[in-house]
Amino acid sequence: LYRKSKGKPNGKKPAPEEKKLYLEPEYTKSRITDFEFKELVMLPREIDLNEWLASNTTTFFHHINLQYSTISEFCTGESCQTMAVCNTQYYWYDERGKKIKCTAPQYVDFVMSSVQKLVTDEDVFPTKYGKEFPNSFESLVKKICKYLFHVLAHIYSSHFKETLALELHGHLNTLYTHFILFIREFNLVDPKETTIMDDLTEVLCSSSGSSSNGSGNGSSNSAGAQNHVKER
Repeated sequence: LYRKSKGKPNGKKPAPEEKKLYLEPEYTKSRITDFEFKELVMLPREIDLNEWLASNTTTFFHHINLQYSTISEFCTGESCQTMAVCNTQYYWYDERGKKIKCTAPQYVDFVMSSVQKLVTDEDVFPTKYGKEFPNSFESLVKKICKYLFHVLAHIYSSHFKETLALELHGHLNTLYTHFILFIREFNLVDPKETTIMDDLTEVLCSSSGSSSNGSGNGSSNSAGAQNHVKER
């Protein structure tokens, strides 16, 4: 009996929902600052909304890219054969809308290179005075934020042990809290998209006074959905 329980039942992987290390109170308490991010994300009165979205999105891109680079040697085509977060698997869609099944490092590479291309494009993220933002700017920012969320969520669900070993979990928690409060403040990512990390968001962001803003509504139905692999 003991031997059997050690093995994998029916040759399937053991349920990944056993225990989420990143939810352990000793780790969720860890931050690199106690700053009130709720105030930090609010649009300053004298700043144009698009300017604010542009500067924050670019900064988050650089920080998330940096955070991923700390564990990238552990995120390989063998260890992460799919871009998975908990029981959800993400696919990349090319410019023609064709679905591409790829490993997690390939997916992250697609994300980072396409975002890099956008944030350095003067026609999309103008830096010169008097140059207008394109009409599609907000929808592009939403797309970028959705992809950056996938990368952050993958670090938590697949590489939190390595992040702990490197003692970078305080940085990760701080970045996640700041990012989530920012995307909520401007409704940049559909709450259905972020439901998968609601348990973490609840713990990390409630102290920032924003737990009421839509984080609870998806958690009840997400539990039932955890039992089978979803595709995005």
